[in-house]
Formats: sequence, structure tokens, C-alpha cells
Amino acid sequence: MTDLTSSTQDAAPVSMSPGRVALRRAIRHGGFWIGGTIIFVIVLMAIFAPLLTPYDPSVQSLSEGYVPPVWAEAGSWEHPLGTDNLGRDYFARLLYGARISLGLGLLTVIISGTIGTAMGITAGYWGGWPDMIINFFITVRLTLPVVLVALVVVALIGSSLWLLILVIGLLLWDRFAIVVRSATQQLAQREYITSARAIGSSTPRILFREILPNITGPLVVVTSIEIAHAILLEAALSFLGLGVQPPDVSWGLMVAEAKAQLLFRPWMIAIPGAALVLLVFAINLVGDALRDVTTPEGKA
Repeated sequence: MTDLTSSTQDAAPVSMSPGRVALRRAIRHGGFWIGGTIIFVIVLMAIFAPLLTPYDPSVQSLSEGYVPPVWAEAGSWEHPLGTDNLGRDYFARLLYGARISLGLGLLTVIISGTIGTAMGITAGYWGGWPDMIINFFITVRLTLPVVLVALVVVALIGSSLWLLILVIGLLLWDRFAIVVRSATQQLAQREYITSARAIGSSTPRILFREILPNITGPLVVVTSIEIAHAILLEAALSFLGLGVQPPDVSWGLMVAEAKAQLLFRPWMIAIPGAALVLLVFAINLVGDALRDVTTPEGKA
């Protein structure tokens, strides 16, 4: 009886759902914990920014311009990260800038992910002429340099936060389409998809109940990569003066505004630059961990 109970307990994990198995692997993954903790802290700081600083990131005080950070000789805890040329508190701008950088990354990925996933599933499931047309659009998109196209569009139409989100979202769908198309083509040949067709399941049911849940792993990995890509692209556009515009603030805009002080006050670039590096590093860590968790057989 004891042996039977023991064998039953040993067999229990085998019957666990894929989601629970992935969750158990994620809990044991060091990269997931490190990256996830960094992202969680940054998100909390962005959400609770009004509680963490008494300053408005847009309020100017010319008499307090270029106050150095607290670790410098003339620094003080009144402005722990110092102030910029207009006397705006740098810590406040860093906290509120995280809101725009994170929000832009998420919203652009929602747009690009929706477009790319729809195109990839269509091409992978039906094949034939839909696949040829979508492959043509993917090829055209891959020939277009993202930064250059974004620069041209923003320069011609004008720069605003929502236009920036829309432009970047419409430029980053190709990786979603490629990955989803490949995954869908593989799944479409599986026995359970053939069985679903045989019993008369509708196409929407097969797509949303059978295929889409089974490509969640690759989608999550691509999403993490594209969020980091979108944040860096915004920073690049802001550095060139065509990204986020005042009175809004993002980390890329902070770097752009401080570039003239690179030799005289390098901390003004180092602080938002380090924040960008840390955020992108954390997102990549989580993305790598999710890849290892969802497709452990592909782990290097």
C-alpha cells in the first residue's frame, strides 16, 4: 500500500498543467528573480512617484540650477540626485520619466504584438496566398530601417507622445509575425488540430482555443525583447530631438537634454543612462529566463 501511495505521489507532477510546470521552473530560475525584482522595483517607483518625492518634475527654479547630486561635495539631501539647468529636481524627473518609458514600451508592444500575431497566425494556419502576401509585407518591413523611418514620420507629422507610440508600434510587428507564423505552421500539423477539424470545430475555436494558448511561450519571449527595443528606440529618437517633448519627461529626453553637459557634469547623463541600461538589462534577463522556462529543450 505504501509503495502504491509513493508511486502515485511521484506521478503527480507529470499530470501538472504546462502553466504550473512553467511557473515552478520560473521560481527556480535565478535570472527571472533578478530581472523581475529590478523591474518590480522600477514599476513601484514609477507608480508611487508622488509619494517618493515632493517635487514636480516640470517645476523650474532657476536659482537652484545645476545642484550636484548628494555624493558630490556641494550636494545635499534636499535634491538627492541634483537638479538640471532649469532647477528641476532630477530624482523627480527620473521617477516620472520611468512612467513614460515603461508605458511607451508596453503600449507599443500591445500594438505591434496584436498586428504581428494576427498576421503570423493567418500566414501559418492557412498558408497559400495569404502566406505569400504576409511574407511580402514582412520582407518589405525588414528592408526598412526602423530608426530612419521613425525619424522621417515624426519629422514630417510632428512629435507627440501618442504619435511616437503609434509609429513605434507600427514598426515593430515583424518579429511577432515571423515567430508566430513559424510556431503556427508547426502546430497546424499536430494530431490534436487535425482531430479538432475532424469533429467540426470552427476555425475561430481552433485558433483561439488550440493554437494561440500553445504559442504563448514564444510570444512572451518576443514581447520582452520588443519592450526593451521600444524603450531604446524612444531614447534614440529623444536623443535626436524627435522623441518625447517637454513638459513630458522620459529617460531618453533626460539624456538628450544633458548631452551638452557631458564633459562638465557627466552625472546628468550617467543617471538616466544607467537607469535605461538597468531596465533593459532586467527585461532581457526576464526574457532569457522565460525562454528557458517555456522551452527548456532550447536552453544553451
